[in-house]
Amino acid sequence: MTSTASSLPVSALQASQAAVNAALAENEIKEKENGKANGDESLEPGEIQEVDMQAQADAIRTVFSDPTNFNVKHPLYSPWTLWFDSPATKGRNLPQTPMSSFPQTPLPQTPGAAAAQGWMEDIKRVISFDSVEEFWGMYNNIVPPSQLPQKANYYLFKEGIIPAWEDEANKNGGKWSIQLPKDKNRSNVDKMWLYTMLAAIGETFDPQLSESSPQSLITGVIVSTRPQFYRLSIWTRAAPTGAGEDEKLRERIEAIGRHFKISVLGYSESQKLAGPLATEVEFLSHKDSEKKGKAAKKPWVV
Repeated sequence: MTSTASSLPVSALQASQAAVNAALAENEIKEKENGKANGDESLEPGEIQEVDMQAQADAIRTVFSDPTNFNVKHPLYSPWTLWFDSPATKGRNLPQTPMSSFPQTPLPQTPGAAAAQGWMEDIKRVISFDSVEEFWGMYNNIVPPSQLPQKANYYLFKEGIIPAWEDEANKNGGKWSIQLPKDKNRSNVDKMWLYTMLAAIGETFDPQLSESSPQSLITGVIVSTRPQFYRLSIWTRAAPTGAGEDEKLRERIEAIGRHFKISVLGYSESQKLAGPLATEVEFLSHKDSEKKGKAAKKPWVV
């Protein structure tokens, strides 16, 4: 591992070490299998062929040491795409960055994409990735939320889903969100955003994701910077409807909000967060978010 890793967060170092260890173990198994396949007569029965671990370690390239030619890749459950917009990027292309060497996907041609065409003209697709290594390569090459200009947004959504209400995956859903005063959270928002992304790509938000229910309710996560506050949001593909609603869906949605508040953001379950420029962890369906005045519903709070 090169010195690049020494300045990474602890969680990144752990992910990197896990990648190296997994690759070493896999190479050692393959080496043993190759020895058997080749009928290596130099080994006594029960003897294990010695492996030059240092030589193999030197041959391993992770995204930390070689962002374009790494040979260790641990796939995620789903591929993801990072999007970005700010007043400075409207009507302009983003400057080239080290991330431009990663493969990118075209804008999905869905009915939702067509409906949100005007919105999507100002939002820029930064990168698509589908592995742990590519995620950390992305994370270590983007500006953290605390340093973004006012009215800027990062959108991390599953590949093929655009960050707009009109998308087919979002139109019947909603979002958990929290608003935090900027002056009190400038030192915390980067960690909160990192943990939110890790929970999303690690598929830990949705407690009922399983082989029998393989589609997660999570479609994407967003961090927004505003003149006086930050906002973190988690978008879901479904939302309770109220009348005759599925109680299991409500429980599943609520579990996402609790996990966000307690395990990701680090607050206690009973902690009250609302105050000047601050909100609780709140849920609203996208349809309810559009309603104004007396028709507007109060958000669901955990």
